[in-house]
Amino acid sequence: MSAGFDTIVEHEPAVHAAATVTLVEGPTFCVSGTSGDMDAGSPQGLFFRDTRIISDWRLRLDDRLPHELTVLSGDPYSTTFVARVPPRGAETEVLLERRRYIGDGMREDLHLRNLGSRPVSLVLSLHVGADFADLFDVKENRMQSRGGVSATPQGSALSLDLQAGAAQRGVRVEAAGARALTDRLEFSVTLPSRGEWRTTVLVQPSIDGLQITGTFPTGAELGDSSPARRMRAWRDAAPRVGEIEDPELRRTLRRSVEDLGALRIFDPLHPENVAVAAGAPWFMALFGRDSLLASYMALPLDPGLALGTLQTLARAQGCVVDPRTEEQPGRILHETRFGLDFPLARGGGSVYYGTADATPLFVVMLGELRRWGIEPEAVDALLPHADRALEWIELCGDRDGDGFVEYQRMTEDGLLNQGWKDSFDGVNFADGSLAQSPIALCEVQGYVYAAYIVRSHFAREAGDMAVADRWAQRAAALKQAFNDQFWLPERGWFAIGLDRDKRPIDALASNMGHCLWTGIVDEDKAARVAEHLLSPEMFTGWGIRTLASSMGAYNPMSYHNGSVWPHDNAIIATGLMRYGFVEEAQRVATGILDAAEAFGGRLPELFCGFDRSEYEAPLPYPTSCSPQAWAAAAPVQLVRALLRLDPWMPHRQVWVAPAWPERYGRLHVHNLPLAGGRAELWVDGGSTRLEGLPADVEVIQQPLRPLAAASGHRQPPTDPPAAPPADPSALGTGD
Repeated sequence: MSAGFDTIVEHEPAVHAAATVTLVEGPTFCVSGTSGDMDAGSPQGLFFRDTRIISDWRLRLDDRLPHELTVLSGDPYSTTFVARVPPRGAETEVLLERRRYIGDGMREDLHLRNLGSRPVSLVLSLHVGADFADLFDVKENRMQSRGGVSATPQGSALSLDLQAGAAQRGVRVEAAGARALTDRLEFSVTLPSRGEWRTTVLVQPSIDGLQITGTFPTGAELGDSSPARRMRAWRDAAPRVGEIEDPELRRTLRRSVEDLGALRIFDPLHPENVAVAAGAPWFMALFGRDSLLASYMALPLDPGLALGTLQTLARAQGCVVDPRTEEQPGRILHETRFGLDFPLARGGGSVYYGTADATPLFVVMLGELRRWGIEPEAVDALLPHADRALEWIELCGDRDGDGFVEYQRMTEDGLLNQGWKDSFDGVNFADGSLAQSPIALCEVQGYVYAAYIVRSHFAREAGDMAVADRWAQRAAALKQAFNDQFWLPERGWFAIGLDRDKRPIDALASNMGHCLWTGIVDEDKAARVAEHLLSPEMFTGWGIRTLASSMGAYNPMSYHNGSVWPHDNAIIATGLMRYGFVEEAQRVATGILDAAEAFGGRLPELFCGFDRSEYEAPLPYPTSCSPQAWAAAAPVQLVRALLRLDPWMPHRQVWVAPAWPERYGRLHVHNLPLAGGRAELWVDGGSTRLEGLPADVEVIQQPLRPLAAASGHRQPPTDPPAAPPADPSALGTGD
């Protein structure tokens, strides 16, 4: 959509009021002030593989602080800081440029220009420190000195090293023309009138004695670097909005494309697999649930991102029982980390498995790839991993054999709550009291239901009708049990879950919207669910709250108990559209897209749940990640839901029936990845055209109704709505 990327400039929590600049590139990210300096006492620094390898980075000229002028936006991995050196006389004026590039370390090009008529001599000092603190300690502002960091100056290089037991972490900072001291590099600079001076500072990390080669070495053409090539390829391949009457929506979609491109992560051992990290700056790592849902919502941009995410997760699928990391055979991980202190995985592990939802979502996503027709052989190769995931669901996930998947942490270091609302107080009763585990969450049962249907379809396509019927029957049984035990008839909504005593957790929350998305909700209950989701208690005008304002634990500034999460709303809007609540889905979608406009086109991870009538714009949540993968993907999913665009490649069909709000006007999308090629979509009032598909692909201008567990045949266009078509994913957006 656009070749430009705005450097991430945001505000830290109130205790750190200064604006920050964030750069990301794979396992490396950098957070600094707008001057380019990094402050060891704040959540700033250069991070590599979840360790802060640079904690102090301050540039001074004759011990004076340069005066900031601007930050020039670059790519996700680069930016330029421009400053003015305080003059020492009427005829001196020196400009400072710091061009920063990150990737497996950092490169910073320093450029001084004497704009005055007299020569200038000065000493440029770059103060450097490394505490090798864990990412989470820095994020939560609880840094403690490890001690034992050694500093070794040698010529033009300064090496900082930490020995922590058998583990070693180090960083080498070097620049031509520098004189290294124990805490800084110094440069003696003489600038003639109108003269210039340049040098390049390289920061190279080391792990256990292995020096990491940076992505931007001196002498290399910056435009030929792997991050630059990957970003160009991403932009070239992404769909482009050729025409849209709403400029703010265009800006939001452009930002989504750029941010998702920046959040991709590449495994050097498997460069063919590209996955998506959870978010910047603190979650630049593979997360099971987050990465799966983000790649699902990004399918219209790049279906290969979902495939790469599945392949990467499959390689780390659980094999043994390990209470320290909560690994179990077949289980899909919660997150990966590489720091020295990973609190969720004791015993030296870098992978933590404590999540109830990533495993069924893995199977659901495999069905989505089948539906989109993505690399059938690669999808088939993942089917054994899906079967292992289903074994986990039945043998480990369903702890007590009641047919529902529950969670309870296996270690005191693990997550207390293991659904997407994973804060300690994220699951509570209507009176505000906390639910006790084991807990069976409503949305997790919906994901399991969809996973059963997906597996039934894989078997049906393979001609194994006995297996297909077995999984279809399990889906039907789960749906009936869910609607019997989770439904609260006196309240008219579904319980968030069942607690350890099988009591319904009766708070009114957004979780049940995910159940609309997966189709586990009985038709006769869906209208009341939609009514409650769009009630004043839940809908702020900007989006649906995580928890209703009438509940005991409600707090619009909480993380999970009254805030608004864009990804949550995108899934709910898709579920509303699925059940035919078109107007309600449009209200949710336009509310979230209005919020994106208020945030300058970039939706944050979450924002506060105050009503739209209270403030002119949504209030930001202080420590929200931005960009965050599933928030960045939410506008893409909302547009897809409004278009009711559903590919069904095993049957060579694409269903499209736009419920496109008039306020957005005409829409023309180029380069849309469909049916193994690139299509173009036009929407203009009641007119819809989808062109560029292979001749054997049928375009059906009707909403696709998803599959019920007991049905296995497609609905002809003339059939009544009660006869649904066979949808391999059960996640269609039709009515």
